[in-house]
Amino acid sequence: MGLSPPPARFDATFCEILPRLYRRAVMLAGSRHWAEDAVHEAYLKLAARPHRFLAHPEPYAYAFTALLSVVRDSHRRERRQVPVDEMDGMESGAAGAVGPVLAADWDGGVARRDAELEVVRLLKRLSYRQAGVVILVDLDGYTIDQAAEIMRVHRGTAARHRARALGRLRELLEGSQGHEV
Repeated sequence: MGLSPPPARFDATFCEILPRLYRRAVMLAGSRHWAEDAVHEAYLKLAARPHRFLAHPEPYAYAFTALLSVVRDSHRRERRQVPVDEMDGMESGAAGAVGPVLAADWDGGVARRDAELEVVRLLKRLSYRQAGVVILVDLDGYTIDQAAEIMRVHRGTAARHRARALGRLRELLEGSQGHEV
C-alpha cells in the first residue's frame, strides 16, 4: 500500500514553521547536517498522518514533539553503535547570513555562530527532555503547562526537568567562568 502525497495545505503549513523548527533542531542535534536529517525525518513522520498535524491547534508544537522524538530515537541508536575512527574538526561549516547589518558591525557572522555553538554545547550536556523543555519555555516562550502538554508529560515533570536543566546550566556556566581568569 503506497502513501498518498500530503495535501498542499500540509506542505504550506510545514514550510511556515520550517525555519523555526530547523533552528531548534540544530540546538538539539548539534550539527547543521544532522539537523537537516532530523527535520526531514520529522517531516516524514508528520506526512504519514497529515490530518493530525493540520488539525492540531498549534502545528509548531506538534512538529517540535515529532522532532524531539526523532532526535531522542537517533541518539539511542547511536549510543549502541561503536565508532570506528572519530575525526576531529570535521564539523566546520560556514556561518549563514543573519540579515541586514551595517558594514562597520559586520563580523561575518562569527559572533552569532559562536553564540549558537555555545548554546548547542550547553544543551548537549542536558537530557533530551531537559533540553526540550528549556527550548520550549525559555527560547520559544511557552508556559510550563503548554510545554508539558506538547511533550506529553505532567506539568510537575516538565517543571522538574526545567529546574534541573537550569541548575545544571548554572553549574556549567559558573564552572566555565572560573576557568577564564
